[in-house]
Amino acid sequence: MKQNRNAFCGGAYSLILSAVVLTILIVVNILVNALPENLTKYDISAAKLYSITSNTKAVVNGLDEDVTIYWIVQVDKEDAVIENLLNKYDSLSDHIQIVKKNPDVYPTFAEQYTDEEAANNSLVVECGERSRFIGYDDIYVQEADIYSYSYNTSFDGEGAITSAIDYVVNEEQPKIYLLEGHGERELPASFKEQIEKENIQLEQLSLLNVDSIPEDAAGIMIYAPSSDISGEEQTMLADYTKKGGKLFAAAGPVKEGSLDNLHGLLEEYGVTAQDGIVVEGDRERYALQTPYALLPQMESSDITDALIEEHYYPILPIVQGLKVDETKAAGRVTTLLSTTDQAFSKMAGYELSTYEREEGDVDGPFVAAVFISCENEGQILWFGSSDFLEDMYNALSSGANGDLGMNALSSMIGESEAMAIRSKSLNYNYLTISESASAMLQAVMIGVFPLAYLGIGICVVMRRRRMQNEAG
Repeated sequence: MKQNRNAFCGGAYSLILSAVVLTILIVVNILVNALPENLTKYDISAAKLYSITSNTKAVVNGLDEDVTIYWIVQVDKEDAVIENLLNKYDSLSDHIQIVKKNPDVYPTFAEQYTDEEAANNSLVVECGERSRFIGYDDIYVQEADIYSYSYNTSFDGEGAITSAIDYVVNEEQPKIYLLEGHGERELPASFKEQIEKENIQLEQLSLLNVDSIPEDAAGIMIYAPSSDISGEEQTMLADYTKKGGKLFAAAGPVKEGSLDNLHGLLEEYGVTAQDGIVVEGDRERYALQTPYALLPQMESSDITDALIEEHYYPILPIVQGLKVDETKAAGRVTTLLSTTDQAFSKMAGYELSTYEREEGDVDGPFVAAVFISCENEGQILWFGSSDFLEDMYNALSSGANGDLGMNALSSMIGESEAMAIRSKSLNYNYLTISESASAMLQAVMIGVFPLAYLGIGICVVMRRRRMQNEAG
């Protein structure tokens, strides 16, 4: 009787303890489910596919107007990655509301915002009377891989949504004027897309048709001129920067003539342009087995730090080197990119026939990009290459060239929070192991672990039987 009573008490105690533990687990589970997803889920993906950047947090946390994000999607067709991302935006701010719109129920809804066909999982971001449509193809972006002749897919949902939010809540967007009239090239497609994503307006400008630079100019861009500006244009641009204006120039060597007046904008700050094309003598400092495709040393600055931290390397092809006179440039000129002292400038220019140093070539090192502080907070950002933003070189640098250019533009016009957010690659990274490692893992998983569990089970059973015999 005593043994039965002890067994009953022990069983009752175990039952009560199990009930208490189960109740605690249920309560904890309910509390955890009530927390926002950003506190309960940790992103361990290599590309941080389920995380958002500090740029987005800065934009969203600064909202003082209500923003609605319409999710155009059929029932049971929701993309899990987009759903996770939208939940994060929803949890970041009370000013953001996510509303689903089923195209089967609202077939004409998207027509209010776009002429494009609204595929499943497209979005519309709206604030007041301003809106932006984000197509599914703008979220999952495909780009050609020039090495494998295939396409790489990346997820750009965060960049597209944050840019749209910044656009709809700000009626006044910065405007950059593109100088024309000197054989300038059109901006490359990928870089132009990044600028538009930044909500920066672009407009053409000829200084020959105006008395002064427009007051609404956030900055002036000179891209790949093939001929020089006039003396009057030089004076106008010099006055503009000295009165607080911002100038961005990507100007490399030209095939014919020179850019003396354009380079005159630099000379009063102690920066001079060296004739010829820079060739790098250090094998580790050029790319594509081409000594004129420079991998320049990046100096620490607000423009380059993000690239340095992420170990991205821009490629600057066909560079006209700059020399900086430290006595005149002290405190006003900041070097962004530079060559090694093994570099030299080929005076033959585009007619060069060898990468070897010849008589008349000028020794380096050279500066490839500078930042100049002018009077009244004016700025000049100068890159000695007309080609580094071209789509081919941007692709070869894994987007580092475009990021460098956008960092420079965003820094110049004072836009930092809404800077272009890098898309996240969806390409798989496979783990490759040797045959011996594979065999060892198979032996461990198929043989060792099961035998170990079996041995532990036998020991537990034998121990319990021994204890029962001792108690009897």
